[in-house]
Amino acid sequence: MTPNWFATTALLLWPVVAIGLYLKMPVGRATLWTILAAQLLLPAGMSIKFQGIPQFDKISIPNLMIFVGCLMVGRSWRTWTRLGFVEVLVLMALIGPFITAELNDDPVLLSNGSVLPAETHYDALSAVVSQFTLMIPFFMGRQILRSAHDTAEILKVLVIAGLLYSLPMLFEIRMSPQLHSWIYGYFPSQFAQAMREGGFRPVVFMGHGLPVAFFAMTAAVASAALWRTQIFVHRLPPAGVTAYLSGVLVLCKTLGALIYGAVLIPLVRFAKPNIQLRVAVVLVTIALVYPTLRLADIVPTRFMNDAAFMIDPERGQSLHFRFSNEDMLLERASERLFFGWGRWGRSRIYTTEESGKDISVTDGNWIITIGQFGLFGFFAQYGLLALPIFRAATALRFIRSTHDKVYLAAIALILSTNVVDLMPNNTLLPWTWLLAGALLGRSEAVAIAARQRVRTDSYSVIKSRAPV
Repeated sequence: MTPNWFATTALLLWPVVAIGLYLKMPVGRATLWTILAAQLLLPAGMSIKFQGIPQFDKISIPNLMIFVGCLMVGRSWRTWTRLGFVEVLVLMALIGPFITAELNDDPVLLSNGSVLPAETHYDALSAVVSQFTLMIPFFMGRQILRSAHDTAEILKVLVIAGLLYSLPMLFEIRMSPQLHSWIYGYFPSQFAQAMREGGFRPVVFMGHGLPVAFFAMTAAVASAALWRTQIFVHRLPPAGVTAYLSGVLVLCKTLGALIYGAVLIPLVRFAKPNIQLRVAVVLVTIALVYPTLRLADIVPTRFMNDAAFMIDPERGQSLHFRFSNEDMLLERASERLFFGWGRWGRSRIYTTEESGKDISVTDGNWIITIGQFGLFGFFAQYGLLALPIFRAATALRFIRSTHDKVYLAAIALILSTNVVDLMPNNTLLPWTWLLAGALLGRSEAVAIAARQRVRTDSYSVIKSRAPV
């Protein structure tokens, strides 16, 4: 099945929708809805491509439109004002592909006679443009979503989106995932992957059941934060909203998201914010060191496989398959470990038989990143995602408002869980980058306010001691 005319129309009309949001809403709220609604509603796995420019899809179009929308309402664009650790990581992410291209000027010959081309400077530039486009929400979130009101707005938007999206999710849980096919004319993944435990996992318009379940989990966690602070969303009781969204999460039949929710929802509702930040720091630290642990063969993959088989043989088999593919891809990546193999499928595994068939399955984002751009690219990308959580842990002690502490900790937990989920899955979306930028921006704003208070207090003390 091929996309119908409405799928193309939906992509082409999204700029109009985004402009309408910026004209009707405050800039922060418009940015949130432009990114999140595109993730939830636009067709998955489809793009519009013109010669010589990057493709337009449900990732690039909303990312570019938040840039346009902010300029349209008078918000100036600023990537950075000084050279700090964040800026060094950004430069690493943008320079890395050129180093990779220089070190991969050799074509790869397959056993069937096919040739994977060498990397060129044009390929490096294309990778940089794609990387920069993906990171636009990070820059805009850091610049725009910096206040306590903005962090509360993020959680409210998540809860409202979760409540609205639960309706098509429940429909597909009962009737099977059909909405994408009915509306856009094609199904974006293998239908068998939506079948689980004698029923169905919802796919809606997100391409697969995994990101849908992860979104349901984040909405439930956000509602738990609002429940803790007794904030009503459209007069709905926060405890009831959390219970409802948690029930929808259970019906998604996705073990990973269910485990995340079972841990994070009570943690956000009952634990102190500083404890929540410690958990978030531990989670992203695990994600950052995971490739090194896998390279050193320290991760207990056999124990994890056995435990998964005890819970569910089907899920155990799936986990075993993932680890087996990771082992093969990691062995390939270790041949050019620091800067990777580049793109064109050069980091993948092909049979040595005459067919030269591609036999690799790349589920985790981390192994894709290391395979293409090496450890250099991995630490640039994941450093930008993890650094806001470390900054939030430092900033928490300077926040006086209890509500602000709760919201900051909840967003940090959601982001850290998303980073951890990039180990088994490729769930790095513009919304993830927007959360990272917003968390960094809020943490920086808190730190600046704290320094200003210290200077003001010091000036007051000096003035009070001055002779009259």
